[in-house]
Amino acid sequence: MRQLISWLDENIERTVILLNYTALAAIIFVEVIRRFVFAEQAAWSTTIPIYLFLWVVWMGCAYNVKTRSHLRFDELRTRLSYEGQLACLLLDAALWIVFSLIVIYYTGEQVMIARENFSIVQGTDNVMQWWFYLATPIAFLLVIVRTLQNLREDVAAYRAGVPLAVRSTAFQEDHV
Repeated sequence: MRQLISWLDENIERTVILLNYTALAAIIFVEVIRRFVFAEQAAWSTTIPIYLFLWVVWMGCAYNVKTRSHLRFDELRTRLSYEGQLACLLLDAALWIVFSLIVIYYTGEQVMIARENFSIVQGTDNVMQWWFYLATPIAFLLVIVRTLQNLREDVAAYRAGVPLAVRSTAFQEDHV
């Protein structure tokens, strides 16, 4: 069980993104061929890819928080004192958590409305919209988890007196 949790912690975002993007691309590829070669197309082929894209986008958000490759103002942070850098990281964590809780609350309402109204995806008979709408609250719950993981790392680094992660990982990989 511990190995499964460890694997999920390491790979959940990338796996969900890869599966959804592959399905999205496959549907579009097949349906374009069907449309132009056979003059037919599945009614749902224009809606399902859009809903799959929700999973790609919001899991990508969680992945960027995990890897610290989201938009950040690094130049100012690197010039701050060690305590100032920690304060910025603590502020980041608080803002991510508050923002995520707001998103979870309001998108959770949207999921429940779609579920209670038995909203189906256009062009289908039994594919429920709320299955796709779950992407947003689930991903932002994962954003909170990733934020707390980063916060734990930051506090441990501060206590150990080692440099804090004030630069985005994308910058660090490109300039090392």
